[in-house]
Amino acid sequence: MNRMLILKAIADETRMKILMLLLRHNYCVRALARKLQLSEGAVSQHLKVLRDAGLLRGKKKGYFMHYDVNRDALHELAADIEALSCIEREICTPETGGCSYTEQERCHVKNQNCSDEVREYCHGKDSGKGENSHEQYRHCNCQKSK
Repeated sequence: MNRMLILKAIADETRMKILMLLLRHNYCVRALARKLQLSEGAVSQHLKVLRDAGLLRGKKKGYFMHYDVNRDALHELAADIEALSCIEREICTPETGGCSYTEQERCHVKNQNCSDEVREYCHGKDSGKGENSHEQYRHCNCQKSK
């Protein structure tokens, strides 16, 4: 399974609509074209991208090719995305972060409280808003001031 091909294929709104239709029912190009109000040529091009990504299978019925979704590919992609969401954040140090000297001075401070400038640089403009907002930035050596 090529994740990048699949993600690129489903990033297009029309291809996503085709996928949603085919998850509910098998269709041929002509039926998809009618449902989507597109030309058969346009639908064929979208189907080619989805097939090349491994998301579709075709089955010949008479003169027409009917398409079905390869649900295994969707399940594999879902598992990969789930695995991504489970990756734990690690504490960043100047040595492991590959920071330049100027970044080390601004981000990897040794004191317990960040200056406003460092907090904004390291954590973004919305840092410091809300009671626990600073705790989510465990990658920095600075701590929430008490």
